[in-house]
Amino acid sequence: MTMAAYAMLAAATYQHSGFFTPLYHIASVFASPQTMMTSMQQAMMGDSFYFTLAPAAAGAVIHMMVGAVFGALFGIGAALLRLRGTILVAAALVWGVVVFAVSTWVGLPLAAAIFGSGDQIRNMTSMVGLGTFLIEHLLFGLMLGLLLLLEHRSHRH
Repeated sequence: MTMAAYAMLAAATYQHSGFFTPLYHIASVFASPQTMMTSMQQAMMGDSFYFTLAPAAAGAVIHMMVGAVFGALFGIGAALLRLRGTILVAAALVWGVVVFAVSTWVGLPLAAAIFGSGDQIRNMTSMVGLGTFLIEHLLFGLMLGLLLLLEHRSHRH
């Protein structure tokens, strides 16, 4: 959720592409990119909050499912390695970078090829901006590590 919130705030502020555009961007893996393009056009004309429920919901669900899979993989690895405390959080940050790299150079191009999604998925990292995309994934890793740390500590008491 933190990653998505950052992406949406970035899109509405310094990217000037529209608050909900990241959700439409993600949804375009399965759907037409038209809603994403309309959102970006509306933002250029001063309406940063163009909203259409179905593609926004689809983008949110797709994003959360992908995040859940990457989060579960990390959780399993962290449990097997018995990561705790600061090491757990640091490892989760590194995992965020790994997810960034896998998404950028494997997952997104593969999804574009499999689903015929086109350049908006294949080139998502460059469209969003390398720095923004990396920060999003670092936030994913940080929150994942903190949540697992809190979960571990709550089971100790």
